[in-house]
Amino acid sequence: MSILPASERPNPYSAYGAHGSVLVLNSGSSSLKYQLVNPVGGEAIAAGTVERIGEPSGIVTHTFAGNRTRRELEVADHGAALRLALGMFDEIGPALHGAGIYAVGHRVVHGGAEFSGPVVVDDDVIDRIEALVPLAPLHNPANVQGIRVARELLGDVPHVAVFDTAFFQALPAEAYTYAIDRDVAREHDVRRYGFHGTSHQYVAGKVARVLGRRVEDLNTIVLHLGNGASASAVRGGVPIDTSMGLTPLEGLVMGTRSGDVDPAVVFHLARNAGMDIDELDTLLNKRSGVLGLSGVNDFRELHRLVEEGDEDAALALDVYVHRLRKYVGAYTALLGRVDVIAFTAGVGENDAVVRAAVCADLEALGIAVDDDRNAARGQERIISPDWTKTLVMVIPTMEELAIARQSVEAVDRLHPSAAVATG
Repeated sequence: MSILPASERPNPYSAYGAHGSVLVLNSGSSSLKYQLVNPVGGEAIAAGTVERIGEPSGIVTHTFAGNRTRRELEVADHGAALRLALGMFDEIGPALHGAGIYAVGHRVVHGGAEFSGPVVVDDDVIDRIEALVPLAPLHNPANVQGIRVARELLGDVPHVAVFDTAFFQALPAEAYTYAIDRDVAREHDVRRYGFHGTSHQYVAGKVARVLGRRVEDLNTIVLHLGNGASASAVRGGVPIDTSMGLTPLEGLVMGTRSGDVDPAVVFHLARNAGMDIDELDTLLNKRSGVLGLSGVNDFRELHRLVEEGDEDAALALDVYVHRLRKYVGAYTALLGRVDVIAFTAGVGENDAVVRAAVCADLEALGIAVDDDRNAARGQERIISPDWTKTLVMVIPTMEELAIARQSVEAVDRLHPSAAVATG
């Protein structure tokens, strides 16, 4: 595949030039992550986290201009967490009143079949997100709470909900339909939704920009490998399959999640181990995956254990890689032609051992990695040898930037003549 020189590539960011910054919020059940993003250049102007919300001792960190501030104090609820975050901007910088905030973008985990793209938030949107809580009881309540609090404290700028599931609303019916009783599935909204969609969409687009190609001309397998892990097959910028399903539990082996298992494992453990629904939920979501197999879920620790001869750790790595290779093979069959395999997220971007193992002995499919390129550090890059028909790439994901840009687009669609709100 020929790669266009940088001088011949169009500028994909010019549409954001008239806008200021975007404050991106990610509200979890006991945490708040925030980042002030420049949607043009893509850099994080400032970022921080508030952890252990509702516990006796919370932790607040704020990074600005290369300096990181950390404090420990009680954080009663999400309202207090957001007030603390805003206070860090006032105290440490940059002052939000001068940051030209154009929108506040909120990550929302589950948009169900309701939302196929970002939406500017109003009371009706909040009600519709709340109605999806049965599909994501661990995530959507915290997301909604964060939106409510942020609208109270930052009421003079538009708020936008960006959904993890939205990108995968384009899946074909044969990919999102489970083969169970159709009436039961329809009544209870049982289907494949997919997650990490913001990351998969960003990486598929970034691949095209790095190569100087149109995303419509590329077939890409994206491997988002973090503590949560997912794969997608993307044809011409449109997903045709993804590994996560009704929930983020299905698919690849993850840090603490099992990924694919025979559903009858649940019946077996309920009948023979006396485990109830909550115990099974905890087992498969929090005590399985790499952690369940090896006792650790940090891949640096996993590799150390493997080097020391730990057989459980070695098996955990083998199971992890085996599942990944199976999905690469399946998605190769679905796509027919694979132009790029893109590794992203914490493990995907930083673990050369995993990348090499996934691509090992696939030369017959035109897939390989170059040892020196794979071992090198850097930003987006090609790690395959020159002779392969499929490029293997490392593409750092930037979900906050993707949320910021989608927020700008949503506001512009609703208010085409909107001006910068503050500054």
